[in-house]
Amino acid sequence: MSTHTDYYETLGVSQGASEAEVKKAYRRLAMKHHPDRNNGDKASAATFQQVTEAYEVLSDQEKRARYDQVGHNAYTSMGQGGGPGQGGYADMGDIGDIFGDIFGDIFNGGGRGGSRTRAQKGRDLAYNLELSLEEAVFGSEKKISFPNETNCNSCNGTGAKNGTAFATCSTCQGAGQVHIQQGFIAMSQPCPSCKGTGKMIKERCLDCRGNGKVRRTSTVSIKIPAGVDNGDRIRLTGKGEGGSMGGPNGDLYVQIRVKPHPIFEREDNNLICDIPISFITATLGGEIEVPTIDKKVKLKIPAETQSGSTFRLRGHGVKPARHGKTGDLLCKVMVETPVKLNAKQKKSLREFDNLLSESNQAHLPKNHKWINGIKQFFSNLG
Repeated sequence: MSTHTDYYETLGVSQGASEAEVKKAYRRLAMKHHPDRNNGDKASAATFQQVTEAYEVLSDQEKRARYDQVGHNAYTSMGQGGGPGQGGYADMGDIGDIFGDIFGDIFNGGGRGGSRTRAQKGRDLAYNLELSLEEAVFGSEKKISFPNETNCNSCNGTGAKNGTAFATCSTCQGAGQVHIQQGFIAMSQPCPSCKGTGKMIKERCLDCRGNGKVRRTSTVSIKIPAGVDNGDRIRLTGKGEGGSMGGPNGDLYVQIRVKPHPIFEREDNNLICDIPISFITATLGGEIEVPTIDKKVKLKIPAETQSGSTFRLRGHGVKPARHGKTGDLLCKVMVETPVKLNAKQKKSLREFDNLLSESNQAHLPKNHKWINGIKQFFSNLG
């Protein structure tokens, strides 16, 4: 470097910055100022050289400690350009690893081997599975079918006929990599002809036409654990699309949707149901039979029960799939108004109403309170 700008200032980090922060700062600046991204701009090339020099020092614990103690004087005798490496350039051997990550997109997946030479996991798939409430509460086993791209059986996913019809790549001579010179940086990248495999397909597989994958319908069995709910997701490892270059299959994610139930609603681990009761049962009390998710039970209705009252039957809800205690059944009683009464029934009700009117406050306290409230309201208006 021709000037001794503070290395921390060059990378835009504090003196106490962590190794990860230093690396992140260098990655950002190197990507921005790399000569091959700036059409040979001399200012960008100089900045790139500066940030590379700063990173070479600050990423090495010993060099960084020496720099913190002495400053640039620690390196003035180490190169003609005054930097930490010979000729003013950073020690490329020390920072070669990061270049593979930073400039992978510049060199079409470059670095040491490049992303194209590595095995690729197949894509994950999603499947929406509809369950009844009973299946969700008690668990079940389902078979599901879905379209899927899987590795071709004829060529074992290679794309070559019988999985063996390969020839050595003439571009890289089977090495899988080609060497390139980018400015002052010499690097290797996956061979663009064979995508880093070192082999070329000599004769394509007839079943997959050289793609290595075929589209077919996959069928799998899935065990639904008891207690699952709307929005829960079950992962089936390795049941997604086939991988590439020997990579593993992707995963299948089964999204649970519980269909509406004619009797129950689910709220967390509780079940809720509305139960109609007669006017007589609500007034005098009694015992009624109510359903739970798996059987019938008796529910005692106290005398003078009001419409909308809720009774809790503990332990008759849902046992959660993961952890926690079993929920309850909440029975909300609704007093049903009689309909289609005959003349005799109507007469009896009017007589009963007259009896109640004789002592309205005692028998209908809410009605009495409401009427008094209305009277007070209009009195205030006057």
